[in-house]
Amino acid sequence: MRLAIDAMGGDNAPDAIVRGCVDALEDLATDDELVLIGDEPTIRDILRERGEGGDDPRLSIEHASECIEMHESPVEAVRAKPDSSLVRMALMGSARKCADPADIVISAGNTGACVSAATMYMKRLPGAHRPGIACTLPSFHGPVVVCDVGANPEPRSSHLAQYGLMAEVYARKILGVSVPRVAQINIGAEDSKGTGIVKQVREMLETTSGLNYIGYIEGRDLFEGGADVVVTDGFVGNTMLKLAEGLAKSLFSAIAHEIMMTNAELGLQLEPIIKQLFKRNDYHEYGGAPLLGVNGVCMICHGSSEARTIRNTIRSAREYVSAGVNEAIVERLAELDESVIEGQDQAA
Repeated sequence: MRLAIDAMGGDNAPDAIVRGCVDALEDLATDDELVLIGDEPTIRDILRERGEGGDDPRLSIEHASECIEMHESPVEAVRAKPDSSLVRMALMGSARKCADPADIVISAGNTGACVSAATMYMKRLPGAHRPGIACTLPSFHGPVVVCDVGANPEPRSSHLAQYGLMAEVYARKILGVSVPRVAQINIGAEDSKGTGIVKQVREMLETTSGLNYIGYIEGRDLFEGGADVVVTDGFVGNTMLKLAEGLAKSLFSAIAHEIMMTNAELGLQLEPIIKQLFKRNDYHEYGGAPLLGVNGVCMICHGSSEARTIRNTIRSAREYVSAGVNEAIVERLAELDESVIEGQDQAA
């Protein structure tokens, strides 16, 4: 497989991105290729300091003279910086724009810019209305796929309905859930609760054949095994994601502190257990999240990604391709009754 990585995107770029790619070489096949896109002199300096990876034939560099910063306006930045590492990455992921396209593109940079560039250059899968980011959240009862977590903050009802189907395919193909339970996040479990668009999506999903739709769940049910797939808009989803990350980190720190203050010897005995629990809930271990609905494989990583985040993202992206997720999504979307979806959108 050929993978194109935005080496300049992210809070810890380019050092963490380059180091993560070098570490990932151990996981790759002999015919795989990693293309680092960014400022070539800087990338080569990091490889020299690292002392490994620079001579590996599977690792190459594509120079990009510009970089889209995290604070920049996504659409404007994509248009104003055509030679940025992120735009060059998206172009490399397009079979229409690149003679030797990448099978996978990965960025930890500006999320909005990554979504815009991927949608603009890679286009959408047949039948997909709007791409959405599907993030896998760990829980005691098993992983939960939430879609969308930031790509589309003001979606139409048809977008959300498709997120339910695309994320359901992802849960089956990647997480191995045979019949995923699909739910919507809402302020209550009763049918009467929710906004107009939430109710419209419920009607769409209820009438979708072959979908195990179970209705609404509340935020507190997310980590209690209430569903395998949760549908929401990008604004709510992104807020939920960051709240969960912050809460998990805060709770583990508080627990460790209280144990050490109460009984230092007991704290040292429990330290390996606490570290293992934290690892199971650490987003760095899960890597990036796929942008479902884009015509290709685009993985979007957390802005604070570390080297291990990138390595894990490369591993999960290769699994995504091998599992044929996009092909299954196209087949599933083709089964939708578009007349019902169009009618709901017009009613909105």
